[in-house]
Amino acid sequence: MKHQLVVYLVSLAAFLGPFTQTIYTPILPEVREAFATSSFWINLTISIFTFFLAMMQIVYGPLTDRKGRRTVLLGGIGIYIAASLGCFFSTSIYALLFFRALQAVGIAAGSVVAATVIGDLFTGKERGRAMGTFQMMVSLGPVVGPIVGGFLAEHFPFRTVFLALVAVGGLVGAGNFLLLKETKPETAVSSPFRLSDFASVLRRRAGSSIVLLGFVQYYSLYNFLVFLPSILTDRYGLSAQEKGTVYLAMSSMIVIGSFLGGRLQGRFPERRILLATSYLTVLSIFFFLIAAQRSLSLLVLAIALFGLFLGLSLPVQTTVLTNVFQANRSTAIGVYNFFRYMGMAFGPMIGSALFAVGGYHLVYGMDDLLFFACALLLTVRAARTRRQSAV
Repeated sequence: MKHQLVVYLVSLAAFLGPFTQTIYTPILPEVREAFATSSFWINLTISIFTFFLAMMQIVYGPLTDRKGRRTVLLGGIGIYIAASLGCFFSTSIYALLFFRALQAVGIAAGSVVAATVIGDLFTGKERGRAMGTFQMMVSLGPVVGPIVGGFLAEHFPFRTVFLALVAVGGLVGAGNFLLLKETKPETAVSSPFRLSDFASVLRRRAGSSIVLLGFVQYYSLYNFLVFLPSILTDRYGLSAQEKGTVYLAMSSMIVIGSFLGGRLQGRFPERRILLATSYLTVLSIFFFLIAAQRSLSLLVLAIALFGLFLGLSLPVQTTVLTNVFQANRSTAIGVYNFFRYMGMAFGPMIGSALFAVGGYHLVYGMDDLLFFACALLLTVRAARTRRQSAV
């Protein structure tokens, strides 16, 4: 029971990353007005958080392998709390940008340490279940964030959002301080960090396969987040609230899928789950392309299926990484998270260029082709692995 409680505590630290990223979005107009600045600078406060959240993954990975899980996580949460307080007291947009970046620097430790601690504490089926809980909590972040942010903005001054983050960060930090013991095994990495440590993750077939899959998944996910509103507005004339409800269908299925994915690992081989969910995702995007202009109900069903298959896959990926890279789990998780966040960034960038040329059909058509190519590569690699095992 104590280990299960630790799973929730470290998962809450990971939850704070996407939660902090999205709780802020409902107050963007108020922030722009309060700081008397342009939309560019306000949007930059979102982008800079995402950038540092991604870059710090490859810092915290090796650091956690060498310095230990507890020290890194508590230090990161401490930085996060101080930065959230700095956001509350910021009187200029430049100060807010600095403290938003510092928020990300601190809380980026959460996702790396959480998956690593779970890999340390559990084995076999229990590790898969715990990873399912972890991914479910992380998936809740972007779902709960805008809801909480909108509620606070409606009833209190907009700066209250930052005080709420200080309070939540304090509670999560206190819980981990009291209950999280150091879980770093004696066999973990203790040598000085080298850049080749990152390359060693990508050189392994399992490492590069999971990293590629994570990149493609989040590349496609963020294309849905960015370009779906134009379809919902132009084709179906939905209001902002109605569009939020459509997104909730996908987000909630990611959460449900993450929970179920942890349970499936005890019944089916991880490789089979990853292949099945990859091909099913290809079908769900193809279904979306057919359904998007035909029926709102079918469109919602298509994105719900996309969310479900994505969620089913997520806990399996982190389980595989912690199984394969036992001596440098945190480094592997850091590399994986870094490329996932790069998928978040590159999806809308490349998608915008494709949208200008061929509209959403080209955007999601390329997503589907990219996913299909990734699934085929995973299939080929799985076949080679089976042949080598047979020999």
